[in-house]
Amino acid sequence: MDLEFGASYQRLREEVREFCAAHWPPRGEEAELPPRDQAIRFRQRAIEAGILFRTVPREYGGAGGETDVLSETVIRQELDAARTPHRSSVQGTHMLVPTLLECGTEEQKQSYIAKTLTGELRWCQGYSEPGAGSDLASLQSRAELDGEHWVLNGQKIWTSQATEADMMFGLFRTEPEAQKHAGISYLLVPMDTPGIDARILKMINGGQDFCEVFFDDARVPAANIVGRRGEGWKVSRSTLKHERLLIGDASGARRSFDGLLDLARRAQRGGQPAIRDAGVRQRLAEIEGYVASQEYAVARMLTAIHKNEDMKVMNEMLMAKLLSTNTGQLVARLAMELLGDEGLTMPTAEDAAMGIPSEYTDSYWVSHSMMTLGTAIAGGASNIQRNIIGERLLGLPRDPRKG
Repeated sequence: MDLEFGASYQRLREEVREFCAAHWPPRGEEAELPPRDQAIRFRQRAIEAGILFRTVPREYGGAGGETDVLSETVIRQELDAARTPHRSSVQGTHMLVPTLLECGTEEQKQSYIAKTLTGELRWCQGYSEPGAGSDLASLQSRAELDGEHWVLNGQKIWTSQATEADMMFGLFRTEPEAQKHAGISYLLVPMDTPGIDARILKMINGGQDFCEVFFDDARVPAANIVGRRGEGWKVSRSTLKHERLLIGDASGARRSFDGLLDLARRAQRGGQPAIRDAGVRQRLAEIEGYVASQEYAVARMLTAIHKNEDMKVMNEMLMAKLLSTNTGQLVARLAMELLGDEGLTMPTAEDAAMGIPSEYTDSYWVSHSMMTLGTAIAGGASNIQRNIIGERLLGLPRDPRKG
């Protein structure tokens, strides 16, 4: 398999690299701005330069370029390498925006997309509930239509950045008597609506990324529904498709593995660097095999999408997400073994925060190990993914289902 992108993409890579060097990190007076304002300005300039959000139409605040998934991949790799804040609002930019472009009304696209791309409008995702996580179709939060408003009641949980978000895109049951997957609607909810209470949940690593959100007769405009009433499940599958591909992206696995190699060179085993130990080297070789497999799988999917054959790889997207989860856990397990007693320390606040780390410290690895427990749930629980892969891709019989 040839993993080279070609001469034209290499030129694009160099252009993006030069842009990042010129505009990030901020200099002069901009360096004194709050981090959020710095991120907004960087995004605005990247959009104007035709680098960021290239495929979003200009009328909605994007760069208005042609769809080219290979260009998008090259750009994302360079933006990540320069540690730019292009992913600082991933729920909005990488999940909601593609969903609105596919399913939203013209008014919704005009109202929300441009500000979401720059980061002026921050989003959270209201899917999971205390009794409906992996079995999302069992959600019980309700939305009742009362004149020109939906009246929301219920609870969401594991809602990332809910206390910081301006808006939520969420699923609510609008036809309570309908079958599980039916009767669910996809709503856009302003988080400052009276009757909404977001509370921080402290995570096992000390971080405060997740929240629980309570709705008590919160009223949102009836026009804030995406797609048709009762067809929210169909709309949500569009969002999940983008989330799973994002989680399955191989670039994070490669960065994490490179960090693991550095740890193996620093850690000691038997009075010498752990990387010289034959057992450790065997483990590293096994993990890199999985990382390479993920890179090849993602490259295959990118090629298919580039050829407008994306329907051929929909099931493979589920596999990429599952492989990413499993590989991350293998990396975390070996990292904790290499840390030894250092693995008993509590992560720092910086390392407990979710996102791309500035440095792969010992504290980061402790936090990462804890967070890999959650990645087996995020974007669809691993065992649910295995069921879907078995049934849809391998043709295995369906599990017995009650009711």
